[in-house]
Amino acid sequence: MRLEQERKQVIEYGKKLIENKLTVGTFGNISVYNREEKLMAISPSGMDYNKIGPEDVVVMTPEGEKVEGDNKPSSEVDMHRIFYMKRPDINAVVHTHSTFAATLACLHKSVPPIHYLVAYSGREVPCIPYVQFGTYELAEAAYDAMAPDGYSCILGNHGLLSVGGDIGYAFDVAQQIEFLCELYYRTLLAGGPTLMKDEDIDVVLKQFSHYRQR
Repeated sequence: MRLEQERKQVIEYGKKLIENKLTVGTFGNISVYNREEKLMAISPSGMDYNKIGPEDVVVMTPEGEKVEGDNKPSSEVDMHRIFYMKRPDINAVVHTHSTFAATLACLHKSVPPIHYLVAYSGREVPCIPYVQFGTYELAEAAYDAMAPDGYSCILGNHGLLSVGGDIGYAFDVAQQIEFLCELYYRTLLAGGPTLMKDEDIDVVLKQFSHYRQR
C-alpha cells in the first residue's frame, strides 16, 4: 500500500475534525503530501471518517492523476493539489466548515489583526468572494489570497482553508483560526475590536517563523 502513513494521518485528523467540531457529517477534507514520492493522500468524497480504513483514502499525483484507491477523491482535490504544486513549504491541507469561520464567510469578512494569533495566517485572515465549490477557479482564488506565504483563508459563503508544513501544523492553524474567527465575531457584536499595531504584528510574525515548520 502506497503512502500508508499519510493515509492513516488523513483518517486520524479527519476524526479530529469531527471531535473538535470543525465540521459535521462527511464534510471537510484533508490531504497529506509526500514530497519524496511526489504523491498525496486525500480523503475520499462523502465518506464517514469513523468508518473508513487506509485503503479507502485516495492516492494521487499533484497533477490530479489517481495512483491508488477505488474511491472518488474529495470534490475539493484541486484546492489541495494547487498548494503542493506551487508552495514547496506546504505538505498538508485542511478544509473545514467550522461554525465561526463559516459565519464570517457568509458575511464576507476578513479577520484583521485583532489578536496575535492572526500570525497563524499572516497579517490577516483574508476572505475571498464566493466561488463555486469543487472547481479549479476556487483553488486558484484561495491560493492567490494566501500567496506568497499565508497559511489560511476564509472561503466566501463556504468555510475555512488552512495549510502547513505537516498535518499537525495545518490542523493547528484550522483550530486557532476558528478561535480567532469566534473572537472577531464576538468583538463585532460588542462594538468592534481594537486592532494591533503593524509593528507589533511584525514582531509576532518574526517569532512565529522560528517554530512554524519543523
